[in-house]
Amino acid sequence: MEDNKRLCGYYNYTVVLTYLGMLVGFTGITFIMDGKIRQAIICLMVAGICDMFDGTIAATKQRNKREKRFGIQIDSLSDLICFGALPALFTYQIGQKSYPAFLAGCFYVLCAMIRLAYFNVLEEERQEECDRRPCYFGLPVTTSALILPAFFVLARHFRWNGNIIFLLVAVLIGVAFILPIKIKKPYFVGKIGILFTGVVEFFILLLDLGMEI
Repeated sequence: MEDNKRLCGYYNYTVVLTYLGMLVGFTGITFIMDGKIRQAIICLMVAGICDMFDGTIAATKQRNKREKRFGIQIDSLSDLICFGALPALFTYQIGQKSYPAFLAGCFYVLCAMIRLAYFNVLEEERQEECDRRPCYFGLPVTTSALILPAFFVLARHFRWNGNIIFLLVAVLIGVAFILPIKIKKPYFVGKIGILFTGVVEFFILLLDLGMEI
């Protein structure tokens, strides 16, 4: 019975990666506060990797209904920190803490929160029906872990005006979060492609950091 639990929540191995991803996202926020943009971007990408595989790990254990619902909620709460608050603060910081950058960050994180709440509703209904999810409605918030680093690398190497670009990117991503567009869920091949792209971006950022030290 839940009344006999010594601690609220669940602490088995199925949620460890989600907890770790959230802590990495929070670490990225502290980097943003210290003005360490590249370190924050790397944290964003590592959180994205954690999110990519936490569902696969959770599927290896037989869970009861409450454990599954807890998993849905904790995953989205972690995502709001990693792929909502962190990118919004990144946008604000890289936009030189200007008023437009503040508005863009507000819009982004609001859209991310709405998208995650809506996903939770759909996911609970889907699990009750025991059907596999063939596609997403709206752009998943975790895509920011791939899109923002890509634009960051491109802006640095092609000397783009990062201030304007990242404000526009944040707004466009936010719009894509809440548009009811159908996006096919990536499976093994798709995940390999995403992971490969992320690894390339990750090493470019590490090389940039190495050159600065």
